[in-house]
Amino acid sequence: MLNKPSSANNYQDSYAPQAPVLTVKDWLLTLIVGIIPIVNIVMLFVWAFGGNANPNKSNYAKATLIIAAVVIVLYILAIIAFLLIFGMAGISSGMFDDFQ
Repeated sequence: MLNKPSSANNYQDSYAPQAPVLTVKDWLLTLIVGIIPIVNIVMLFVWAFGGNANPNKSNYAKATLIIAAVVIVLYILAIIAFLLIFGMAGISSGMFDDFQ
């Protein structure tokens, strides 16, 4: 007799509990909350780390927070680069000589 692995060990159980599907109404409410200033940031953190939100909404909130953090870092780097480039151009042109 061959040792056949049981199918329960190799395949995911199709009857395992899954997160409920978010309806169109749920997504519309999520997006409407997302356009309200301050509330959107607070709710993103609640949905991402609150623990009792739908896993789909939780992942959406985490991804949105990660993208927002990357954009903020890129903006800060762009501002620093802008200030350095134009600050050096001003210094080398003698623009600030009057202030000495």
